[in-house]
Amino acid sequence: MTKEEIENGTADMEIDQRELMNGDRSELNAVPDGFNANYLKVYYGKLFPHADIFKWMSYGNDGKHPGCDESYFGRREFSFTLDNDIYLRFQSFNSASQLENSIKEKCPFKIDIGPVYSVDPAKRHAYAQSGNNVFTPVEKELVFDIDMTDYDDVRYCCSGADVCLKCWTLMTIAIKVIDPALRDDFGFNHILWVYSGRRGVHCWVCDPKARRLTNEQRSSIAEYFRVYKGNENSQKKVSLTSSALHPFLLRSYKVLEEFFEGNLLSNQSLFSTEERYEKILEMIPDESITSELRGKWQDNKKSSISKENINVDRWKHVKKILKSGKQKAPGLGKCVEEIVFSFSYPRLDMEVSKHMNHLLKAPFCIHPKTGRVCVPIDPNRCEEFDPTAVPTLSKLLEEINMGGLGTDDDAEWDRTSLGKSIRFFRSSFLQPLLKSCKEEIENSYNAKLQHSKTSLTW
Repeated sequence: MTKEEIENGTADMEIDQRELMNGDRSELNAVPDGFNANYLKVYYGKLFPHADIFKWMSYGNDGKHPGCDESYFGRREFSFTLDNDIYLRFQSFNSASQLENSIKEKCPFKIDIGPVYSVDPAKRHAYAQSGNNVFTPVEKELVFDIDMTDYDDVRYCCSGADVCLKCWTLMTIAIKVIDPALRDDFGFNHILWVYSGRRGVHCWVCDPKARRLTNEQRSSIAEYFRVYKGNENSQKKVSLTSSALHPFLLRSYKVLEEFFEGNLLSNQSLFSTEERYEKILEMIPDESITSELRGKWQDNKKSSISKENINVDRWKHVKKILKSGKQKAPGLGKCVEEIVFSFSYPRLDMEVSKHMNHLLKAPFCIHPKTGRVCVPIDPNRCEEFDPTAVPTLSKLLEEINMGGLGTDDDAEWDRTSLGKSIRFFRSSFLQPLLKSCKEEIENSYNAKLQHSKTSLTW
């Protein structure tokens, strides 16, 4: 498959092994960078894990057990965004093959996943005409969306859609703060973290009790994580008013402090200029302290301290004065913690988490702006994740070319850099989830049988 054939959409879905045996192999393998609808055809045809998405969204309701709800998957909403921003909502499918065939046919630039409704979403109009208001969401994963653009006031390496390893630390912090709390404070087990493909991360909480939460309950959980409450016009964005930190905030602070002092201070050069350190001084509610610190730093403008060390040294000055206990101004007690929280605590898109009918991009989509795959992130090794090293659409096509023809469908993705991500998705998330779901279906079915027997006895 030559790059011209890919760009023109004339290449067959199978790679012609004979081509690879003739001419310059490296030239044939080369695929131009960027996002291309014809690249997507190959990706959806050979690499996208259709069956795994179906198994995940079925939650064990695969028709293989008498206790299964065979209508379950068919009531799930999928949304496709096609070329030219054509938006197809309320797509539904009754089988894995229907889902796969539709994706291959429509070749969506983005796939979003919505809730499970009370009835088939594709037939919602028919139910509406009956006069019964029965079309309503009944299940949806508890989801979280964290976007790097919400940190633009505290990151100086990038802005907007741009991301680098220096600011990606903020996403690492978010995972390290939220993931343990979901597990330890709420008892959730089946949690999937996914790179958004460009500038953030998504979290899917898939336990049965999470999927069945009401909007009010989802809002309560979202509020539990809400510490950062400021906007671009407010000077103080975090206010820790109680004398002692809540246990969750105390655990979080240990994570924040480690990354703030060991990474963000120097990498973001938080004290390197007057404009930047003034932003921090504005958060200290004692004019005598801010005047003292400002005077000391302005006197040291010609100091020989390196730019890297100046951030660490100035932060030490702040901590030393605020923790000395000599000042009595109200609000100073937690000022150090408030500064750390303001610059590093996760900033959630609250509305995404609060509403059951909110759609979220499916894992393993390709981001059209970057060409990167939305791959899962291991929360236990999230500090190793590098968004700039994620497989791209063009790279995957090159790897397919290098591999030649395969005989096993699964081996196709296994011979590419996407293989590691799909194996992780299966082993660490999907398999434990399905095992738990099938146990729940079995237990529920047996309980109903027992109840039926008891009723007959009476």
